Amino acid sequence: MNNLRLVLFVVLCCNVLLSSCQPPKANTQGIDRKWLDLPYATHSTAQKLDIYLPNRGNGPFPVIVSIHGGAFKMGDKGDFQVNAPLKGLQRGYAVVSVNYRLSSEAIYPAQIQDVKAAIRFIRANARKYKLDPARIATWGGSAGGNLAAMAGVSGDIASLEDLEMGNAKHSSRVQAVVDWFGPINFNTMDEQFTQSGKGKADHNDANSPESLLIGKPITEALNLVKIANPSSYISTDDPAFFIQHGEEDHLVPTEQSIFFAQELEKVLGKEKVTIKLLPIAKHGGKEFESVANLDLVFAFLDKHLKKTN
Repeated sequence: MNNLRLVLFVVLCCNVLLSSCQPPKANTQGIDRKWLDLPYATHSTAQKLDIYLPNRGNGPFPVIVSIHGGAFKMGDKGDFQVNAPLKGLQRGYAVVSVNYRLSSEAIYPAQIQDVKAAIRFIRANARKYKLDPARIATWGGSAGGNLAAMAGVSGDIASLEDLEMGNAKHSSRVQAVVDWFGPINFNTMDEQFTQSGKGKADHNDANSPESLLIGKPITEALNLVKIANPSSYISTDDPAFFIQHGEEDHLVPTEQSIFFAQELEKVLGKEKVTIKLLPIAKHGGKEFESVANLDLVFAFLDKHLKKTN
């Protein structure tokens, strides 16, 4: 009997620990028009997306593609990270939240290939879901910020497309990018943290999120790291970027966004690149999701996605 009680106690504790590790779900109460777990490809069960429409209006609605973070190894399209983009429903945007293969299932470039396949799916099915195929923005935080940025700069990069996933006749280009504190150049992260002292310089480790993403320690795979760096693909026909980063970020150095914005400005010009640093913010949090800050994000999106007469 005592052994049975011990087993039950251990099982209970494990369940409690597992439940406490699960990120909060997104707040989707009050959203009347939505389609969940739509497959955009068939290579993996991870390749699904959720579509949310404003409760009113016939569209076609401009689209925010929400890309979750989680160090490329966790996170979900239905967790709390989509809450900020979902505020766009009240402003006349559709929101499409995308899952992609995590690093435990597939190494890079599977992740951006998935995101681009999802964008092609959106265009191929735009009429069915009242979406505007000519007005699409990506928005992501952390690892999602990297993928949002990569989608922005890789519209003409064939090596980052896997057209066998379907809808090959449709473009994966986007018209605007919101990058929240995304890692950009993996090889410089440890040096930047060593200089600033604001985070742990452990990104070069063999089990770091970045090393797991590319399948080997990043210090031994400089070419693969370059392939995963959005700065490698910047061209004059890229869309406008809105970049935000917390100055006290302890997971992704603020300098990642600063130098990325500088590289974008060299090619696109300052009029197409906005970077705003949040003085007391860390890696996400209330400073990013405040009403005042979201007003800035949506003002940017309105400028580039809303039709004007």
